[in-house]
Amino acid sequence: MINNANHDTLVTNQFGPRANAYLTSAVHASGADLDCMAELIGARPNAKALDVGCGGGHAAYRLAGLVQEVVACDLSEKMLSVVRAEAAQRGLGNIVTQLAAAEALPQQDGAFDVAVTRYSAHHWRDVPAGLAQLRRVLAPNGIGVVMDVIAPEMPLLNTWLQSMELLRDPSHVCNGSLSQWTNWLAQAGFVIDAVHQFRLRLEFGAWVERIQTPPAHVQAIRSLQQMASAEVREYFALESDGSFTVDSVVIALR
Repeated sequence: MINNANHDTLVTNQFGPRANAYLTSAVHASGADLDCMAELIGARPNAKALDVGCGGGHAAYRLAGLVQEVVACDLSEKMLSVVRAEAAQRGLGNIVTQLAAAEALPQQDGAFDVAVTRYSAHHWRDVPAGLAQLRRVLAPNGIGVVMDVIAPEMPLLNTWLQSMELLRDPSHVCNGSLSQWTNWLAQAGFVIDAVHQFRLRLEFGAWVERIQTPPAHVQAIRSLQQMASAEVREYFALESDGSFTVDSVVIALR
């Protein structure tokens, strides 16, 4: 069957029905990157913050205790509905939601003191355009934080990561490498203040279950992994059940 949906609709169709899975996902609900984000931003009781591509809302929930107001923005209304319900459950009355794509934020120039994005940019159709929007809505003295999985610089390893990601989820676009991120951010007018890198283990069963990867694609990923060279197996710390480890990054911006 031919899919005639555009990319934004594909992303929405992929993640909307799985919104609760991303709310309860252990990988998304906690992590050293969230702790790092909170430390970088610190307490800003008068600040207004934006979470672009909020997904299950975990960055927004963490921000809510640091700032006056958080706008959680996402392409999926179903995701935003989950965020609203969870924020109410947690008593976080300073979280509001906004339906929008990263490349077309509706907010005014300089509207936010803090702007973050976490595990979202690898789904954006146009990362430079999304970052330009992030820069536009961030106040001159504001702070930005980008959090995402990053690709290895080596083409061999990069190709393997993108292949596994795309087989798992057809809305995947690209995990940028650290050098790509550096170029994208400079192009958008950001200055990088700090870079913190982490290793993130992805448990294979939960990884494919969360997005409901079709069985044929699960089989293809496992087949690919079983054919991996020694360099690939070592870099991604491939395990017998398909679990593997990737690099992630937290980049502080001004």
